[in-house]
Order: sequence, then C-alpha cells, then structure tokens
Amino acid sequence: MALKPIINLFSVLVMLFSASLLAPISISFIFKDGAEQIFTTTLVVAFVPAFLAWLLTRKSKEEMGVKDGFVIITLFWVVLSFVGSIPFTLSGMSFIDSFFESMSGITTTGATVISGLDLLPESILFYRQMLQWMGGMGLIVLAIAVMPLLGIGGGQLFKTEIPGALSDQKLTPRIKETAQALWLIYLTLTLVCAGLYYLAGMTGFDAISHSLSTVSIGGFSTHDESIGFFNSFSIEIICMIFMLLSAFSYALHYFAIYKKRPLKYFHDAELRFFVSILSLVIILSIFFCYILGFDDASIRQIFFQSISIVTTTGFVSTDYSSWPTVITFLLLVGAFIGACSGSVGGGIKSWRVLIMINHAKINIMRLVHPNAVVSLKIGTKAVDDKVAESVWGFFSIYIISFMLLLLSLLATGMDFESAFSAIGACLNNLGPGLGSVSETYSSVTGFGKGILAFAMILGRLEIFTLLVLFTTVFWDK
Repeated sequence: MALKPIINLFSVLVMLFSASLLAPISISFIFKDGAEQIFTTTLVVAFVPAFLAWLLTRKSKEEMGVKDGFVIITLFWVVLSFVGSIPFTLSGMSFIDSFFESMSGITTTGATVISGLDLLPESILFYRQMLQWMGGMGLIVLAIAVMPLLGIGGGQLFKTEIPGALSDQKLTPRIKETAQALWLIYLTLTLVCAGLYYLAGMTGFDAISHSLSTVSIGGFSTHDESIGFFNSFSIEIICMIFMLLSAFSYALHYFAIYKKRPLKYFHDAELRFFVSILSLVIILSIFFCYILGFDDASIRQIFFQSISIVTTTGFVSTDYSSWPTVITFLLLVGAFIGACSGSVGGGIKSWRVLIMINHAKINIMRLVHPNAVVSLKIGTKAVDDKVAESVWGFFSIYIISFMLLLLSLLATGMDFESAFSAIGACLNNLGPGLGSVSETYSSVTGFGKGILAFAMILGRLEIFTLLVLFTTVFWDK
C-alpha cells in the first residue's frame, strides 16, 4: 500500500476542508453572532497538522492502486466527520452528538440532534448547510480536479467515489475535466436555486443556506419547521424542482448541457423508472388518504413529501409522521429505492432495483420456457448476467446489514417503529424517521447514535466500499 501518497492526498483534502471554514467565519462577522472563535480554532486545529503532513510527503512519487482508493475514501469521510464535529463540540454539544451531526451533514443524511434551530448563531446554521453541500458531490471529486497539478492520478478514486453509471464511463477524455464539469453543473444548480428562493421570498441568508441543502439532497434547514416555516407554495415548487434535478444522474445533466442532447432525459430507462416509482408513491398516497377518510394531508403536501422522501432529501412541509401508517411506510419504501445512479441522492438506487426486477422477470420466463434465449436489457442496452449477479449480491449485503443494524438499535431499548425508520432513514441517507425520531434524534442513546452514524457512512459509500475494508482478502498482499 502506497502510504506516503495516501497521507499526502489525505492532507490536501483536509486542508481544502479547513479552507472552507473561512465561509462561516465571514458569516459570523457579518451577523456579529460571536461564534467566529469557534471556527477559527477549528481551522487552526485541522489545517496545521494537515499542512505539516503534506510537507513531509509532498515529494512522494508512488502510484496509488484500487486498494489505496478504498482506504482514502473511507478514512476521509470518517476523519472529515471527526474534524467537522469540532465546531459543534466547541459550541457546547457532547462529543457523540457533535460527531452524529457532523456525519449526518457530510453524508447528506439530514438527521439532526439539534432542536431550537431558529435560536442558533447564523454561522453555525450556515456551517451545517455547508457540510451537506460539500458532501453532496464529495470533496473527493473536487480533489480529483486538482490532483493532476499535484502529480497524483485519480482514476481509481473517482471510480470508487461515484458508483453506478459514472463508474464505467468518463464523460470527458480526462478525469480532471470530468470532475470539473460535474462541479460546474453542481455549482450552477446551487446558484440558480438560491436566486429563485430569494425571488420567491426567502431572505438572502435563508436562500443561500437552503440552496446548499436542496441541491445536495441533504435536508438540513435553518428552521425547526424546515420548508414548512415559509408556508409558501412557490418556495415548495422551487424546492421540488431542484430536489428532482439533483436526484437525476449527473451524467444526464452533462449530456444535456455540454453535448446539447436534452432528449437523453426522455430516453433514459432508469430516469423513466424513477419517475414511475415516484408517481406511483404519490398516487397511492392520495388513494390511501381517500379510502381512509384522512383529509389532514392536502395534495400539495403529499406531492412535496413524496418528492422529498423518495429523493432522500428529507425536507418537511408538514408533520407527515402523523399521517396514516400505510402512507408513512410507503414513503419510506420509496426512499429505500432512492434516487438515480450518478446522482447525489441515497437509497439502493433506481438502476439496481430496475435490474433486479428485469432479472427476476427473465428467470420466471425461463422457468416457463426453459429453451428460450432471453437477454437482460435495460432500455435498449444489454446487461451482462454478471452485472445482475453483482446487483443481487449488493442487495443481499444491504438486507443483511439492515437487519444487523436494526437488531443493534433495538437492543438499546428503542421501539420497533422508531428503530426501523431510523435505520432506514440513516442507511438511505434520508434523515427524518418516524415515531420518536420524526423530528430529532436527541432521544437516541449514545450507543444508538454511534450505530446510526455507522449506517450513514455505510449508505453514503454504498456498503461495499466500506465493508471491503473488513475482509481479509482486501489486506492480503
């Protein structure tokens, strides 16, 4: 294993994160909220060791391989969560609460232990939003854009950081240009979203803050009532549009914008499947409300909550946890399926579910017609059986991981509804759960928060990237 290049790249990534703290420091001075010392201390504590490590390893010329990529990505998210927890700790939160909040932010989960958001300093609120924005596309991808300048190749890192559609293709001939293109799209969506929020009636601070967590599909808000605080149909429309755009594959955005091929949106089988699942969730939710005689949920609220939950964003416009159980669990099932591959959303991912459904149909057909020659296709593209086997393998590990995490959380004394939804919300990087975790996770025990933090990073790294480090095969020479 190339230890020095790993330390060198790791140092660069931490320094980049440290530099980002200049933003909340500036916010603190602008609003005079008195929290600038918290972020200044964090910047020094994080930047100095990282800079020294970079100086000691900057001349290393070793090449990094696949194993190094897995190690760097996993360790970076863990260490970044520890570093990111420092401002919360300095503001008076316990270590486990600080780590939970930081991990939730950087993995764009959106679960929180904080109540009374409206009373917090603006710089702390902005910092939470910023964590999600950076985690949305991943600082790893940003580092890939500058790694050629450092003499470090980033192909393997890019492949392991963005699974799914983007792992098998380079959108541009050079991976540096790929990362830059993705970030430019991401940044443009953020700026446009912020501008529209402002025009719709948000303050400048709220508009920028919510655009960061909307485009990153994070779900953090500067208010306890989340998007419901504004009680604005136009704001909810803007929010729904950008949640959907961020749940689409960024490969599709690239082709539509850079290659001027907007029809790719309509021809993509995964996108059509994702929209179909979302439409089904909305229709069934309305149907159940009707047959159960539940009239506390308006069509507007059902649309918003369905899009927010299925895209794994986690914004709320109303207390949907009080809706009939069949609807709340239907929404949670939608979150399990999740967003499109190559997006910043969570969940199993629509393309995997689509492959499993088609593979199951083919196997049923083969039972009826043993001699039939049937190939697996997604849209017009043939899918190798090995890919289907890999997807089923992923799903098996996902279910096993879910059950083990659920059992662990139940052992802390939490009731089944709260535990089931908490694991589902954290593993799928959704955020809000049901029962005792419908608003905040403050009632969860310290051990339980540790379990949920592990679930967050497990889901963010799509399970295999993290679990592979626990196998003996990975560490064999």
